[in-house]
Amino acid sequence: NTKKAEGYGHPAEMRDILRIFRRRLNNPENCPSLYLAYSLGLDFTQNPQMLTGSWTEYSNVPENYLKGCKWAPDGSCILTNSADNVLRLYNLPPEIYSYNWDMLPEMSPVLRMAEGDTIYDYCWYPKMSSLDADTCFLASSSRDNPVHVWDAFYGEVRASFRPYNHLDELTAAHSLCFSPDGTQLYCGFDKTVRVFYTERPGRDCEERPTVVKKQGQSGIISCFGFSPCQSVYACGSYSRCAGLYSCQDGTLLALLPTRHHGGLTHLLFSPDGNYLYTGGRKDPEILCWDLREPGKVVFSLKRNVATNQRIYFDLDLSGRYLLSGNTEGVVSVWDTLTAPPDANEELLQPQLRFQAHWDCTNGVSIHPFMPLLATSSGQRQFPWPGESEGDSASEDEGGEAVMSPPEVRQDNALSLWWAGPLGPAPEGDPEPPLVQPADTD
Repeated sequence: NTKKAEGYGHPAEMRDILRIFRRRLNNPENCPSLYLAYSLGLDFTQNPQMLTGSWTEYSNVPENYLKGCKWAPDGSCILTNSADNVLRLYNLPPEIYSYNWDMLPEMSPVLRMAEGDTIYDYCWYPKMSSLDADTCFLASSSRDNPVHVWDAFYGEVRASFRPYNHLDELTAAHSLCFSPDGTQLYCGFDKTVRVFYTERPGRDCEERPTVVKKQGQSGIISCFGFSPCQSVYACGSYSRCAGLYSCQDGTLLALLPTRHHGGLTHLLFSPDGNYLYTGGRKDPEILCWDLREPGKVVFSLKRNVATNQRIYFDLDLSGRYLLSGNTEGVVSVWDTLTAPPDANEELLQPQLRFQAHWDCTNGVSIHPFMPLLATSSGQRQFPWPGESEGDSASEDEGGEAVMSPPEVRQDNALSLWWAGPLGPAPEGDPEPPLVQPADTD
């Protein structure tokens, strides 16, 4: 593979790494410590341990803040979006598989996929596996561009889906999501969902209006989620509400009450399909809806979202832990099992809060099978008016307000965190070391 001399290596190399890692997980005698960490899973009784990250990559362009991060479905790599309209793909460092964490280098992207304008949304193909190159792709949508399908091995456009409006003009999708089986790609527009078939690129699609005879869900469809148990999907919109629809024909099944203060930017189903979590922009809480009683809010989770930026949250595979960042860079961890079974709009307190970044933590993603977290940070910075009272510079200028640089620490970075169990601290060492596996090779 000569096209990826930058670091990705031949696809077979990643396949070999994954095969070895999965073989060790299936044979605990080969790697006891690794198997122990995998079995114990996430541990939020203490702050996660930062392992490595990528920050130099985002310092070459001014205000190149990140806009979220998403683990690949097979956990082999992570995808980021940033203000320079480039999608970057990072391999999970091989040292993490072998627990060689003492000298982890800064991560560098192995692929860069540049879009032509602001990226609205991006998503992985849900059946992606590095063991099968044909499944390694992702989709992205950007302003004034068709939906692009990118090859995750080579960084090239595999195909395009071209949505057109009623004037036969190309229109960009504001949100994207593959169906769970990967056969369809759902795209969100103003009061419309368009469904493309993954194996049939082009302009042919099924149109599903969300407003019929002035009834239904208005606004731009800004986010999607699919129920893991039923043939149902949820749409969030900038009109501050969420709707539940049938996957077969897009029939509206339920429209949840408008409880959010801002437009919805992210939503997730619980693994059992009974609950739906929704969060919005400039909105101080995440709401948990009981879908067995549509319209009932079981509990709310407080987080500070002071801007229109999309702030992601994520659930672990068991549905127990929900994690979200906020505008101050703090990541909160909630244990949803602590909510009373008959709760009614109760405020659930976080089990853990830790400072992940000095700037807004806009992305958080939980690894699909290891106790690893990925976080991304940054936001657009604006100059703030200086205080004129008591300011000599202002007094010299007749007391007029002046613009001064903001006193915030820009932190545009991707970070990886270990959220598994740590070993006991040896005597005289205040910091508990990471568990090291026995040398079995």
